[in-house]
Amino acid sequence: MIVPKLRFKGYSEPWKEARLDSEVSVIESGWSPQCEERSATNNEWGVLKTTSVVWGGFDEKENKKLPEKLEARKEIEVVENDILITRAGPTNRVGVVAYVGLVRNKLMLSDKIIRVRVGGNNHKFFAILLGTRKAQKQLMSKYSGLATSQTNISQKFILNTKLNYPKIEEQDKIADFLSAVDEKIRLLTAKKEKLETYKKGVMQKLFPKAGQTNPELRFKRPDGTSFPGWEEKRLGGVIEFFGTNSFSRSLLNYESGSIKNIHYGDIHTKFRSNFKLNDEEVPFINEEVDTSKIKAEQFCQEGDLIIADASEDYKDIGKAIELIDLNNEFVVAGLHTYIGRDIDKNFTLGFKGYLFQTVDIRRQIMRLATGVSVLGISKTHLVKMELSLPIKEEQVKIVDFLTSIDTKLQGFDKEINQMKGFKKGLLQQMFV
Repeated sequence: MIVPKLRFKGYSEPWKEARLDSEVSVIESGWSPQCEERSATNNEWGVLKTTSVVWGGFDEKENKKLPEKLEARKEIEVVENDILITRAGPTNRVGVVAYVGLVRNKLMLSDKIIRVRVGGNNHKFFAILLGTRKAQKQLMSKYSGLATSQTNISQKFILNTKLNYPKIEEQDKIADFLSAVDEKIRLLTAKKEKLETYKKGVMQKLFPKAGQTNPELRFKRPDGTSFPGWEEKRLGGVIEFFGTNSFSRSLLNYESGSIKNIHYGDIHTKFRSNFKLNDEEVPFINEEVDTSKIKAEQFCQEGDLIIADASEDYKDIGKAIELIDLNNEFVVAGLHTYIGRDIDKNFTLGFKGYLFQTVDIRRQIMRLATGVSVLGISKTHLVKMELSLPIKEEQVKIVDFLTSIDTKLQGFDKEINQMKGFKKGLLQQMFV
C-alpha cells in the first residue's frame, strides 16, 4: 500500500500512482519575442523571464516589456493557479517549478516556460509534488542538450513523470499546511529584506559620499559634544599589504588539517564582511601540502582585511572581509587575495569591514579594476584609494550600531533556515 509516513488524522486510503498526463488538462509553453530590457509596468504587457520561476516561488517582477509594435497574446497570459515549469536553460535552472498565486494582469509565458493545469486537483499540491526529490529525479534523467549551460526538457517527458498522490480533500489539507509554512518563510524574508534596505540607507549616511570628507549622520560623545572632523587619507598610508598563498581548491578539504585557508571564491559568495571563524565554513589545507614556506607575517591576524583581487564581474571585484575572531586557530589567505594590515592602529576592530562595503569605496575599486573576461585589481592601484576616517572613538560608535543590525539579520537568517529545514523534513514525510 502506497502511503506517506506522516498524514493528517482521518486519512487512511492508499495514494494513487499514475503518470502526470492522466491528470493534466492543459500543458503549453509561450512565446519569446524580442523584448525591451526593462520590466513592464502594471498597465503594460510583459513576457516572463525564466527567473520568474524559482524554488522560493513565482516572482512576477522578473519580466521584460513587450514592444508596442507587437500584439499581446491573451491566450498565454499567466493567471492564478497556474503551475509553471522551466524547460530550457542551464541544468540547475531546468525543471524548476513554481505555483502562481495572486498575479497582476498582462504577463505572458515565454517559450522557455511550460504551463500545466491539473483539472480536479489542487494545483498548489501538484506544484509541490513536482518539486519533490522523486519527481525531480525523473525530470533530471530526461534533460537533453550539448552542454550544461543550455539544456532542455520536453512536454512529453514532463507528462511521463510518475507520481503518487491522494484524493483532492487530502491534497487541500497538505497544500494549506505547507502554504502556511511558506507564508512564515515569506514574512521572515520580507522582514530581513526591510532591515537590509534600512542598513544600506543608513550606511550611506554614516560614511561620507564621494567628494565629501564628513558624513551626513554623526554620533556624539557621551557628554553631547561633537567628534572632530574626519581626516582624508590614502589607503597605502594606513594599510600595509602582505603576500598570500596560491593553493587551489583541489588542495583544500573540510574534514581535517592544521591550517585553514580563506579562498577568494568564498569571499565572493558566502563569507560575512565582518568574519568570525566559528560562524563560517572554512576549508583546511591538505596535510600533504608543504606549508613550510608560509612566512609568519602571512598568517592572518584579527583585524586583517582580506581583499579578493580577481572576479568575473564588477560586483565582486575587490570584495573584502575583516577578520574579527579567529578562535586562536592558524588561518591563511589564499589564491587571488591580499592581506591588508593596519600600519599605526588607525582602525577599531570591525570598521574596515564596513568601510569596504560603502558606495564610495566600491566605486573606486570598480574604476581601478582592469581586465576583460576576468577583472583584477593590483596593490599598486589599491594603495592610491582615497579614504575619509574618523577618530577611533567615533569608529567604535559606528561599528557598534551596524553590528547590532547585523546581529538581527543573522537572527532572521537562523529563523529562515530553521523553517526551511522544517519544511524539507515535512516534504520527506508527507509525500511518497
